[in-house]
Amino acid sequence: MSKIQNPKSKMQNPKSKIQNLKMFHIATAEEIREGEVTDVYFQRTKEILEKEKIRKQVKAEFCVKKFPERYSWGVLAGIEEVAKLLEGKTGINVDCFWEGTIFGQNQPVMVIEGEYTEFGIYETALLGFLCQASGIATKAARCKKTAGERILISFGVRRMHPAIAPMIERSAFIGGCDGVAGVKSAEILGIEPMGTMPHALVLLLGDVVKAAQSFHKIMDKKIKRIALIDTFSDEKFEAIRVAEVLGKDLYGVRLDTPASRRGDFLGILKEVRWELDLRGFKDIKIIVSGGINEEEILALNSVCDGYGVGTAISNAQVLDFAMDIVEIEGKPLAKRGKFSGAKKVLRCPKCFYTEIVPASIENLSHCGKKMENLLKPLIRDGKLVRNLPKPQEIRNYVLSQLDKYLI
Repeated sequence: MSKIQNPKSKMQNPKSKIQNLKMFHIATAEEIREGEVTDVYFQRTKEILEKEKIRKQVKAEFCVKKFPERYSWGVLAGIEEVAKLLEGKTGINVDCFWEGTIFGQNQPVMVIEGEYTEFGIYETALLGFLCQASGIATKAARCKKTAGERILISFGVRRMHPAIAPMIERSAFIGGCDGVAGVKSAEILGIEPMGTMPHALVLLLGDVVKAAQSFHKIMDKKIKRIALIDTFSDEKFEAIRVAEVLGKDLYGVRLDTPASRRGDFLGILKEVRWELDLRGFKDIKIIVSGGINEEEILALNSVCDGYGVGTAISNAQVLDFAMDIVEIEGKPLAKRGKFSGAKKVLRCPKCFYTEIVPASIENLSHCGKKMENLLKPLIRDGKLVRNLPKPQEIRNYVLSQLDKYLI
C-alpha cells in the first residue's frame, strides 16, 4: 500500500511565503537608493558609457519649463529627500534653492555636478521627489493665500496611496496648511493632527446632538469641538440644535454637504451664520469641506472661517520639472530649447524681482539692494554642507513670501 500523504505537508508555511512577497506595491528606500526605481534608458546609458569607458564630468539643472494652467509660480519642495538620496555619493555636488522658495518658470532651482554615470540613474527618482512634492506644496500655498487668516486643513490623504501619505501632508503643511488630518503624518511633522468628526459617528449614534455630546464627554478638552451638521437634516436647524446644547463649548460647525444637496452653497452658509448669530452664537466658526479648491475658497470667504481641503491638494497637478545637461567637461552644451552653461538665479530681497544670468556675472543690484543668488551649496563631494530646515521653518518661509505673488 502506498503511503497516504498529509496534504498539509506540501504546503509552504503561509508566514514565510508572505515574508518573501511585498505586502504593498511600493519601492523600498533601499531600492530607490540603489537606483532600481529608474527608467530603463538610464540603465542602458550607464551600461554603454561604462563599457565604452566614457567618464565625463557634467552639470545638469532642474527647471520647470511650463506651469499648470493659471499658475505663474511654484513652491519648491522635495529637497530633503533629494539630499537623503544623494548624500554619501562621492564626487557629487549639488546647489539648490532653499526648500520652500517660491520660484518662476525656467529658473534652475537645483544643479547637480558630477561624473554622469554616478548620478544619471537617479534622474527618475529626483524628478519624482521634486515634481510631486512641489505640486502639492504649490496648491496648498495657493489655497492658503486665498484663505488668508482662515484655517486651512489638509484632508486629502484618503484619496492617495497610504505609503506616501506623510510626503503628501508634509508638502501640504510646508505649503501653508495650518494642520493635517493624518495621524502618522502629524507625528512625523511634530504637530497635533487636526480634524472634526466623520459622518460615521453621527450615523452610528443616530443623531448629531448625541454625537456632539459624546465627542464632548470623551475627547480631550484640548481638541476643538466641531460638529458635523449635514448628515440627516437641514444644516441650519442642526447647527442651532448643537449650539443650544453645547453652548460656549462648541468651537464650530462643519458642512461637508454633498454636491447633490448643495444648490446655492453660499446661500446655505449664510443661512447658518444668520441663525447662529441671531441666537447669540456669533463666536461659533463655520468650517466647510468637500470639493474645495482656491476658487471655492474665494467664493466662500465672506462667510467661512476655515476649510478642509482634500483631493485638490493631495492630488495636485505635478510641477513638470526636467533635468537637462547644460555643461560637459566645463564647456557649455545643452540640447535644443535650453540655455547652456552654468547660471546664477538672482533675486531682489525687497521686491523679489528675479533674473537668470551666466554664473560668471557678478551679483547685480535692484531696488538699491544687492541681489541674492538663490542657488546655495547643499552637497559637496557627497557630504551635506548645510542644515535642513524643519517643516515649521519651511512653512514660515513660504508664508513670508506669499504676499509678493498673485494667484
